[in-house]
Amino acid sequence: MVKAPGCFGYPISIFFIVVNEFCERFSYYGMRAVLVLYFRYFLSWDVDFSTSIYHTFVALCYLSPILGAIIADSWLGKFKTIIYLSIIYSIGQVMVAVSAIGDITDADRDGKPDNMTFHVTMSMIGLVLIALGTGGIKPCVSAFGGDQFEDHQTKQRSTFFSVFYLCINGGSLLSTLITPILRGQECGIYTKQMCYPLAFGVPAVLMVVSLVVFIAGSGMYVKAEPKGNIMMDVCYCIGFAIRNRFRHRKPSYPKREHWLDWANEKYDKLLIAQIKIVLKVLFLYIPLPMFWALFDQKASRWTFQATTMDGTFGTLVLQPDQMQTVNPILILTLVPVMDKIVYPLIKKCGFNFTPLKKMTVGLFLAAMAFVAAALVQIQIDKTLPDFPSSSESQLKVVNMASDRLQVNIQSQESFVLGSMQASDYMTLTTSDFTVSLSTSPLISLTFPLVKKQRHTLIIPANPRTSYLTLDLSAKPEKGENAVRFVNGMSGGVNVSYYGFNRQSPVSNYTMLRRGERTFNISNGVESCTFSKKFGFGAAYTFLIPSTFNWTDNVRIQVQYYGFMCGASITELEEIKPNSVHMALQIPQYFLITAGEVVFSVTGLEFSYSQAPSNMKAVVQAGWLLTVAVGNIIVLIVSEIAKLPDQWAEFLLFASLLVAVSVIFSIMSYFYTYIDPAEIEAQFKKTDEMEPEDKEKKEIELQRKNTKM
Repeated sequence: MVKAPGCFGYPISIFFIVVNEFCERFSYYGMRAVLVLYFRYFLSWDVDFSTSIYHTFVALCYLSPILGAIIADSWLGKFKTIIYLSIIYSIGQVMVAVSAIGDITDADRDGKPDNMTFHVTMSMIGLVLIALGTGGIKPCVSAFGGDQFEDHQTKQRSTFFSVFYLCINGGSLLSTLITPILRGQECGIYTKQMCYPLAFGVPAVLMVVSLVVFIAGSGMYVKAEPKGNIMMDVCYCIGFAIRNRFRHRKPSYPKREHWLDWANEKYDKLLIAQIKIVLKVLFLYIPLPMFWALFDQKASRWTFQATTMDGTFGTLVLQPDQMQTVNPILILTLVPVMDKIVYPLIKKCGFNFTPLKKMTVGLFLAAMAFVAAALVQIQIDKTLPDFPSSSESQLKVVNMASDRLQVNIQSQESFVLGSMQASDYMTLTTSDFTVSLSTSPLISLTFPLVKKQRHTLIIPANPRTSYLTLDLSAKPEKGENAVRFVNGMSGGVNVSYYGFNRQSPVSNYTMLRRGERTFNISNGVESCTFSKKFGFGAAYTFLIPSTFNWTDNVRIQVQYYGFMCGASITELEEIKPNSVHMALQIPQYFLITAGEVVFSVTGLEFSYSQAPSNMKAVVQAGWLLTVAVGNIIVLIVSEIAKLPDQWAEFLLFASLLVAVSVIFSIMSYFYTYIDPAEIEAQFKKTDEMEPEDKEKKEIELQRKNTKM
């Protein structure tokens, strides 16, 4: 092996590997942080389908490491595998970034892509390439870094792995903090939209930088030749044992202690014993995917939950996808707390807190996290409007006339509305309604209703010209605010806000983000301004009365816009802003992160300690496979359950994990801890059968088969 150039006792090559890992993890987690919102709000998929595609992508990311390990160990070697798959990875990131540029197909310049097929195809191909790339290099980079050290550099190698995993968490933390901010910016050539191209573009650039940095260190790396993949040997041995047992299934053949012993004719007893140990560990993995089914929903269901909450923390405003940063922050905090404080205290109390017991506690903590999420969702649901069902309509009446009116609507109690007053929404089951107004003479009007829709009956200065408008029948998405104006004056007015111009009498809804917004109201001769501070997810109708007098407004001169006229405008709040604070998600993040620390970190430690020396990669592949299967479980449960309420789905997942936790605790009770090194040493001392003897034994069995 060629000795790598060194610096301060460390190979120089590892600095390239560390920078490469930081940039790659920033690229992956940054893209993933905003991915589910991209599906929902750019591609306009519904919440369930967005969640399904997201978890399909994550599952593929954790299936592909097996492929990457086989390619690296059996064919290309780690260096070439990292290079080739990183190129694929970079192409995928660029494709996703390009797919988010709506202006590419926005021929009519209305702010919406005209050819959504192009964007969906580009993004899906890009995500497949990313999954192959990030998963394929996952088992190679850390191992390649370890190859740079010589046998006597055990301390330096240990430090390298600590820094390596610090880069993973650092990249994850920074990217989940930064990319949601980039997404929250407004950009675009023709119209200003959420800046998904920037949110995906920065991770794409970081991935290209990662590739360039890795290639730059090429001349300094120690590049070990591929020596064959132990996973393939394990698969071949298991396959041979199954086939051999099937060939000798007749009662005349003597039984063997274990079904794997049927591989004795071809494989070493030591290898067979090692595989037996691995299979015992992998058997314990069977219930574990359920943990990941819950854990990975923090970037899908929990992010969607955050979009219906208030993200104001004093002067700081968090984006819904930024709540994910709580996870890496808590990991960096809880890992040392658990290792240095909690575990020693438990040991002092005389409790034997074995790794499998820790993992069981981790499963229960994750279940409790989803109970907490369900409680938060119940609080959110209490604040949501009661929208009409498919067999209902809702109606609100607004009196913009100068006199008080008594309003009579069939099947409803009569009520009185003063000038510039509005009723609450009333629910109707008929396809139309007749309204009677206490004018002189009495006015009676009939209007059609649209099922599953909210309506507002506007009574202007001349009640005979009353008209019906369609209101929002769902809460505004993205935490934006829906705003419209109703003009009660006889002459037309323009209401403008950054190019938002609508003629009277009723404007369309315009979506505005949180913050103070100033509107300019003008009739072409006179103008004034109206300001309003908006929160998250509300809907408002602003009424300009028929008695509006430009000279009666508050005489506060405003540069460019004339005078303030807020006192003359009536505000109707159709949908209340988000009032449940995002801080209420912190307990569920704490519980899921505590569960991750106790379950995942301990699980990796347990797997490493129980796996034979040459089977660590096999156990690692099995662990990653549980993550992939967990994300597939999300797809299955979500599709089969189809629960109408999100809190009920959270409780369903929590219940499933509690059941799995009980099963795992029973399996753990019967598990016997072993020392793989001691078992391997015993086999090495035992005289093993020579290859010639094995061939003779196999020939004898074949002869017996022929006689039978």
